[in-house]
This record gives sequence, structure tokens and C-alpha cells, in this order.
Amino acid sequence: MTETTKDPTSQSQGAVDILDLNKIFLPGNASQVIALTDINLSIAPRSFTTLIGPSGCGKSTLLRLIAGLIEPTEGSVTVNGKTANRARQDRDYGMAFQTASLFDWRTVRKNIELPLELLGWSRADRRKRTEEMLELVQLSEFVNSYPRELSGGMQQRVAIARALAFRPSLLLMDEPFGALDEMTREHMQTELLRMWQETGTTVIFITHSISEAVFLSTQVCVMSPRPGQITAKVDVDLGERTEETRDRDDFFDYIVQVREALRS
Repeated sequence: MTETTKDPTSQSQGAVDILDLNKIFLPGNASQVIALTDINLSIAPRSFTTLIGPSGCGKSTLLRLIAGLIEPTEGSVTVNGKTANRARQDRDYGMAFQTASLFDWRTVRKNIELPLELLGWSRADRRKRTEEMLELVQLSEFVNSYPRELSGGMQQRVAIARALAFRPSLLLMDEPFGALDEMTREHMQTELLRMWQETGTTVIFITHSISEAVFLSTQVCVMSPRPGQITAKVDVDLGERTEETRDRDDFFDYIVQVREALRS
């Protein structure tokens, strides 16, 4: 992991660089909430970083700051060397949430094509890119199906395909597998890693599951209760992840490291 420089005028080295970040909701009000304090983080291109911490610690708030959906109270966020707001305008990132949020009246093809339509892609280019994405998520045979005809895991694969359709360099994921059963969740974790390796996209992923964080990540960032701070960063080196990885001693060793960081 590249350390965050303290010089805000220096050129950003990471896919995402966060410097001295604080976020207060309703500042100066009697009901003000200090959500995040003193966040410093650099995320390398093509890495897979997971944010984990107790409910209410500010994980989703931090993701929204990276996405440029809200502004920091103090500090800075840069994405690909740009302000978060500029990166949002330039479509540098895609997002996937806990629910797939697909449009029931649109087929799988039409759901994936939606961001491309908004960006003004031609019909031929939209069709070609959608076919590529369906092959990536292994759902080509469901191109004309509707969301109600798909399982929860398949719906999430369509949502990921839609988020990656316009080739963003960054994928932001807020507990995308939280509503899935355990077996489907493990399958989706393996599928996500395959897609990450094939696309080279930088991923920032939120989860409450320690085992999920370790299995997926090159780096796990542990956050404290509110006001949220990053209290530990665990670099994970498990090599290629397979189903057998879950039974290895080093996998359990990383789980213990993250669990102890959360407890402390």
C-alpha cells in the first residue's frame, strides 16, 4: 500500500487518496453528528480494498465521499488525481448496492444498457458492450429475461455488469451480498474476484463479514465506532483465491488479525 502524502499539492499516486478527512453532519447544530475523523488512506490502482467496522461507524459515508455524492467537512478526496466531484462527473466509478436495484420492466439487456444510453452510446455499441458484460458475468442465456425471473445472485451479477458496462476504473460496492444466503454469497465472492481480475478495476467494498473481507481483499481497513477512524490496515496475501483457500491456516490467521483489530 502506498502511504498517503501529507502535501495536498503533490500529485496523487493512488486510485483514491484521502487526506485528513473529517465529516460532520449538521455542524454547529445541537444535533450535529461527527461521522468520520482524521481519515488518511491511499488505495492503489487495481487493488481490492474492504472497509469493515461496526454498524454506524461511517463506512457508507466514506464511500459516498469517495463517490462525490457528499462533501467533506475538512480534508480532501481525490480519485484518479481529480476531485471526487470531478471524477463523478467524468464517470470514473460504478456503484453496486445491497439490493440489485434493477428496473423490473426492463430486460437484462436493457438494464445493463441503461448507463450506456444515458452516455449517448450508439445502439450497436450498446449491444456489443452488453454482450461482453453478459459473457463476463456468465448470464448470456438470460439476455431477454426480466429481473423477476432471476435468482438474487443472478440479479446481483446483472447489477455488477451494469456498474462495469461503461468501463469505470473504480467500482464502489456497499454490502452487495448482504441479502444473499451463505452458499450463494460464497459463490458470488468467487465470481466477483474473477471479474475483478479480468477487468483490472479498482474495488472498494463494504462488508460486516470478516471472512468475506479476508477472502476478497488485498487490503482490509478496520474502522472504529463513531466517530469513524481507520484504526488498522491489514494487507492480505493469499495468492489466487479458490474454495480451498477458505480451509487454509493462513486464511484463518488473517481472520484472527482482523477480528482482533475490530475488538481493540
